[in-house]
Amino acid sequence: MIPDQRREHILKLLQERHVLSINELTSMLSVSHMTVRRDIQALENEGKVLSVTGGVRLAARLKSEPSYLAKAQLEVPAKRAVARAAAELVRENFTIYLDAGTTTLQMVPMLTDKIGLTVVTNDFNVVGHLMEYPNIELIHTGGVVSHADHSSVGQFTAEFLRRVNVDIAFVASSSWDVERGSTTPSEAKVVAKQELLRIASKSVLTVDSTKYGKFGTFRVARLEEFDLIITDDRLPRNAVHELREHDIRFDLVEVE
Repeated sequence: MIPDQRREHILKLLQERHVLSINELTSMLSVSHMTVRRDIQALENEGKVLSVTGGVRLAARLKSEPSYLAKAQLEVPAKRAVARAAAELVRENFTIYLDAGTTTLQMVPMLTDKIGLTVVTNDFNVVGHLMEYPNIELIHTGGVVSHADHSSVGQFTAEFLRRVNVDIAFVASSSWDVERGSTTPSEAKVVAKQELLRIASKSVLTVDSTKYGKFGTFRVARLEEFDLIITDDRLPRNAVHELREHDIRFDLVEVE
């Protein structure tokens, strides 16, 4: 096979198997390790695959996100488990930021008895739920409204964040992996999320395992930039290995 044919064959194999080792590919294709590595590099340069330790996996580009209502119905047990672990980090008299997202929304019922809590958010659903709790000081960032996400985004939101001090920022993400970090298909979301990482004393990425291995066009941050990642215990073994290889701090929480 010529190189283009061989690379197309690699893509077809990955569509069936999702992840393949270098050794498996050399055997399947009857070529050298060097040839396989060159093919992987060429495919990775085209954004079609991602290298993993000892092998390769298919890249999953996220062109757009589902609607807020659709996302709210996906992976609810995993999101609730992640939210519970995140809420345990919140102490009395903290100021926290809840990024717009259905996982962070799951945290809300777990925060209502916290004493002296201040919640800053760009999520209108979080505001709607916490409006009934006068014991919680509630601050909305303002900004350009994203109708699909029920939130505020963009430069105005980022400018507001520069004026506040946050003990912990709980950051949402639609896609994440070791190579590309936390990403999004929406450029408007990037500036506020990046500002969060600058102003928060601690930043926590709260994200379920089904989003691992997907990536959007715009990078928010490398995973190493987060103080902690909380995800569920369904994360694939190779992903756990990748995180450990890069000394990224993460907690796997059990899904009930």
